[in-house]
Amino acid sequence: MAMADEIRAEMVANVWKVVAAAGDAVDDGDTLVILESMKMEIPVLAESAGTVASMHVNEGDVVQEGDLIAIVE
Repeated sequence: MAMADEIRAEMVANVWKVVAAAGDAVDDGDTLVILESMKMEIPVLAESAGTVASMHVNEGDVVQEGDLIAIVE
């Protein structure tokens, strides 16, 4: 069984758009959420192919560096 990838925020940002949902199949490089910081949109990407096990953010949330965004199995 493959290890789960914990996708974490790399900066303080607002969650602008949630693209993926729990149960979605994703490929390496697929966008999970789009963050907004200093008027820039920053996509957060899946780091491997798999299934989104859980999403831990909602649109409008503010994430801090290191916060869990999603788990991909």
